[in-house]
Amino acid sequence: MVRRFHGTGRLGAIVLRPDRLKDAVSVQEARAEPGLGLIGDHRSLRLRQSDAQRHRELSLIQAEHLSLLGVWTGQAPIAPERLRRNLVISGINIAAMHSPFREERFVWRIGGSVRIEITGPCPPCSRMEDELGEGGYAALRGHGGATARIVVGGVLRVGDTVNLDVESTVG
Repeated sequence: MVRRFHGTGRLGAIVLRPDRLKDAVSVQEARAEPGLGLIGDHRSLRLRQSDAQRHRELSLIQAEHLSLLGVWTGQAPIAPERLRRNLVISGINIAAMHSPFREERFVWRIGGSVRIEITGPCPPCSRMEDELGEGGYAALRGHGGATARIVVGGVLRVGDTVNLDVESTVG
Protein backbone atom coordinates (compact mmCIF):
# COMPACT_ATOMS: atom_id res chain seq x y z
CA MET A 1 0.00 0.00 0.00
CA VAL A 2 2.83 2.44 0.72
CA ARG A 3 3.86 2.34 -2.97
CA ARG A 4 0.38 3.06 -4.36
CA PHE A 5 -0.41 6.66 -5.17
CA HIS A 6 -3.69 7.96 -6.52
CA GLY A 7 -2.25 9.92 -9.42
CA THR A 8 0.69 11.75 -10.85
CA GLY A 9 2.36 14.65 -9.13
CA ARG A 10 3.37 17.85 -10.85
CA LEU A 11 6.28 20.24 -10.41
CA GLY A 12 4.53 23.59 -9.94
CA ALA A 13 7.50 25.86 -9.26
CA ILE A 14 11.29 25.85 -9.09
CA VAL A 15 12.86 28.26 -6.61
CA LEU A 16 16.54 29.21 -6.47
CA ARG A 17 18.24 31.04 -3.63
CA PRO A 18 21.17 32.80 -5.34
CA ASP A 19 22.60 33.89 -1.99
CA ARG A 20 21.93 32.71 1.54
CA LEU A 21 20.38 35.95 2.75
CA LYS A 22 19.03 37.31 -0.56
CA ASP A 23 15.55 36.98 -2.02
CA ALA A 24 14.70 33.68 -3.69
CA VAL A 25 13.61 33.68 -7.34
CA SER A 26 11.36 31.42 -9.41
CA VAL A 27 12.69 29.98 -12.66
CA GLN A 28 11.07 27.87 -15.37
CA GLU A 29 13.87 25.31 -15.44
CA ALA A 30 17.03 24.36 -13.55
CA ARG A 31 19.72 21.73 -13.73
CA ALA A 32 19.86 19.25 -10.83
CA GLU A 33 23.31 17.76 -10.12
CA PRO A 34 24.11 15.00 -7.60
CA GLY A 35 26.42 16.34 -4.91
CA LEU A 36 25.55 19.95 -5.75
CA GLY A 37 21.78 20.45 -5.85
CA LEU A 38 20.21 22.95 -8.23
CA ILE A 39 22.75 24.90 -10.27
CA GLY A 40 22.24 28.59 -9.51
CA ASP A 41 21.22 27.96 -5.90
CA HIS A 42 23.76 29.08 -3.29
CA ARG A 43 23.98 25.52 -1.94
CA SER A 44 25.36 24.32 -5.31
CA LEU A 45 28.61 26.20 -4.75
CA ARG A 46 30.02 23.41 -2.56
CA LEU A 47 30.35 19.76 -3.58
CA ARG A 48 28.90 17.29 -1.08
CA GLN A 49 30.19 13.73 -1.19
CA SER A 50 29.03 11.78 1.85
CA ASP A 51 25.44 10.61 2.36
CA ALA A 52 25.21 12.80 5.45
CA GLN A 53 26.23 15.87 3.42
CA ARG A 54 23.95 15.02 0.50
CA HIS A 55 20.72 14.62 2.47
CA ARG A 56 19.70 18.23 1.76
CA GLU A 57 20.58 18.81 -1.90
CA LEU A 58 16.97 19.81 -2.52
CA SER A 59 14.05 21.00 -0.46
CA LEU A 60 10.43 20.40 -1.44
CA ILE A 61 7.15 21.91 -0.28
CA GLN A 62 3.58 20.76 -0.84
CA ALA A 63 1.73 23.17 -3.19
CA GLU A 64 -1.56 22.41 -1.46
CA HIS A 65 -0.13 23.73 1.82
CA LEU A 66 0.54 27.24 0.47
CA SER A 67 -3.13 28.21 0.95
CA LEU A 68 -3.24 26.66 4.43
CA LEU A 69 -0.12 28.54 5.47
CA GLY A 70 -1.75 31.73 4.23
CA VAL A 71 -4.84 31.06 6.35
CA TRP A 72 -2.76 30.23 9.41
CA THR A 73 -0.76 33.46 9.06
CA GLY A 74 -3.69 35.69 8.08
CA GLN A 75 -2.47 36.19 4.50
CA ALA A 76 -3.30 35.18 0.95
CA PRO A 77 -1.72 31.91 -0.23
CA ILE A 78 2.01 32.14 0.42
CA ALA A 79 4.26 32.64 -2.61
CA PRO A 80 6.76 29.74 -2.82
CA GLU A 81 9.73 32.13 -3.00
CA ARG A 82 8.96 33.31 0.53
CA LEU A 83 9.37 29.78 1.94
CA ARG A 84 12.71 29.25 0.15
CA ARG A 85 12.02 25.60 -0.77
CA ASN A 86 13.46 24.53 -4.14
CA LEU A 87 10.59 22.51 -5.57
CA VAL A 88 6.84 22.97 -5.18
CA ILE A 89 5.03 19.67 -5.74
CA SER A 90 1.29 19.19 -6.16
CA GLY A 91 -0.88 16.11 -6.48
CA ILE A 92 1.22 13.79 -4.27
CA ASN A 93 1.54 13.84 -0.49
CA ILE A 94 5.20 14.75 0.09
CA ALA A 95 5.19 13.06 3.50
CA ALA A 96 4.29 9.78 1.78
CA MET A 97 7.18 10.12 -0.69
CA HIS A 98 9.54 8.73 1.96
CA SER A 99 9.29 5.02 2.70
CA PRO A 100 8.20 4.19 6.25
CA PHE A 101 10.56 1.18 6.17
CA ARG A 102 14.25 1.65 6.86
CA GLU A 103 15.31 -1.07 4.40
CA GLU A 104 13.28 0.38 1.52
CA ARG A 105 14.10 3.43 -0.58
CA PHE A 106 11.67 5.27 -2.81
CA VAL A 107 13.24 6.94 -5.84
CA TRP A 108 11.08 9.51 -7.61
CA ARG A 109 11.27 10.49 -11.27
CA ILE A 110 10.71 14.15 -12.10
CA GLY A 111 10.33 14.79 -15.80
CA GLY A 112 12.34 12.63 -18.15
CA SER A 113 15.64 12.13 -16.37
CA VAL A 114 15.90 13.47 -12.82
CA ARG A 115 15.64 10.97 -9.96
CA ILE A 116 15.46 12.01 -6.30
CA GLU A 117 15.13 10.32 -2.94
CA ILE A 118 13.36 12.02 -0.03
CA THR A 119 15.69 12.04 2.98
CA GLY A 120 13.53 13.55 5.69
CA PRO A 121 11.43 16.49 6.86
CA CYS A 122 12.44 20.09 6.24
CA PRO A 123 11.61 21.98 9.43
CA PRO A 124 11.18 25.74 9.27
CA CYS A 125 14.03 28.07 10.16
CA SER A 126 13.72 31.05 12.48
CA ARG A 127 13.64 33.36 9.43
CA MET A 128 10.05 32.26 8.78
CA GLU A 129 8.85 34.35 11.71
CA ASP A 130 10.28 37.46 10.04
CA GLU A 131 9.07 36.43 6.59
CA LEU A 132 5.52 35.39 7.48
CA GLY A 133 4.96 37.51 10.58
CA GLU A 134 4.11 36.51 14.12
CA GLY A 135 3.23 32.83 14.23
CA GLY A 136 4.91 32.10 10.89
CA TYR A 137 7.36 29.64 12.39
CA ALA A 138 4.59 27.75 14.21
CA ALA A 139 2.39 27.71 11.09
CA LEU A 140 5.13 25.99 9.10
CA ARG A 141 5.87 23.34 11.75
CA GLY A 142 4.85 19.97 10.32
CA HIS A 143 4.21 21.59 6.93
CA GLY A 144 7.74 22.65 6.01
CA GLY A 145 8.09 19.99 3.35
CA ALA A 146 10.96 17.58 2.85
CA THR A 147 14.62 17.37 1.98
CA ALA A 148 15.98 15.16 -0.79
CA ARG A 149 19.15 13.99 -2.47
CA ILE A 150 19.59 13.80 -6.21
CA VAL A 151 20.12 10.24 -7.44
CA VAL A 152 20.32 11.09 -11.17
CA GLY A 153 20.76 14.62 -12.44
CA GLY A 154 19.23 16.43 -15.36
CA VAL A 155 17.02 19.38 -16.23
CA LEU A 156 13.87 20.08 -14.25
CA ARG A 157 11.07 22.11 -15.81
CA VAL A 158 7.94 23.63 -14.29
CA GLY A 159 5.09 21.31 -15.29
CA ASP A 160 7.19 18.12 -15.14
CA THR A 161 5.41 15.04 -13.81
CA VAL A 162 6.45 13.44 -10.52
CA ASN A 163 6.12 9.65 -10.24
CA LEU A 164 7.48 6.82 -8.16
CA ASP A 165 10.24 5.21 -10.25
CA VAL A 166 9.38 1.57 -9.60
CA GLU A 167 12.52 0.26 -11.33
CA SER A 168 14.74 2.30 -9.04
CA THR A 169 12.94 1.52 -5.80
CA VAL A 170 15.05 -0.73 -3.57
CA GLY A 171 13.45 -2.81 -0.88
